Amino acid sequence: MLHFDVLTLFPKIFSSFLEESLIKKSIEQQYLKVDLVNYRRHGRGKHLQVDDTPYGGGPGMLLRIEPIAETLEEQKKKNHAAGLETHTVLLTPQGQPFTQAKAKQLSRCKAVLTLICGRYEGFDERIRSLVDEEISGGDFICLGGEVIAMTMIETISRLVPNILGNQESTERESFTQSLLEYPQYTRPASYEGMDVPKELLSGNHKVITEWREEQALVRTKKRRPDLL
Repeated sequence: MLHFDVLTLFPKIFSSFLEESLIKKSIEQQYLKVDLVNYRRHGRGKHLQVDDTPYGGGPGMLLRIEPIAETLEEQKKKNHAAGLETHTVLLTPQGQPFTQAKAKQLSRCKAVLTLICGRYEGFDERIRSLVDEEISGGDFICLGGEVIAMTMIETISRLVPNILGNQESTERESFTQSLLEYPQYTRPASYEGMDVPKELLSGNHKVITEWREEQALVRTKKRRPDLL
């Protein structure tokens, strides 16, 4: 079973995501498990404060180390008691970009994948010492890490056997072979002057395969030459 622990201040954000489509089905069939853990319960003071102003001044508020450190330790003990290791990922724009290759690597991980979602201006720097790696969703800034966590859960889980109906689908799509996926078509064969390429209608598997390989290369050169 693929198991995620998600440390977040806003677990309700995940409600619809976990209750729809293949994610819901995978959870019900016990191929996937997602535990949402609110680290505010380890906040400080009457109001369970989890953030504070940065030393040296500056805009915004930073997440304090104690709520995250204590929540993470709590989850590690829980996993250890169940005979499971924990692999902790800090979701931050400063991390390594999340790629299909990284998703494939993490899909083979036997440990509980623990994703730490930030909020506000950022993290106390010492939080980085608590994690195994840092991952970024891309060169952009979100309000928090929850959207990136959902992206990672969906991307990683669909690579696990039994979760996606046709596993062959994951072997031919974009980025799997360092190329974008070739163009695809379905019925009708012609629509307002736009026709399906004759190669795909030929019934000749060799011709179809060669056309797809050529088109994947052409598309990648045009749209994402950095992949080549």
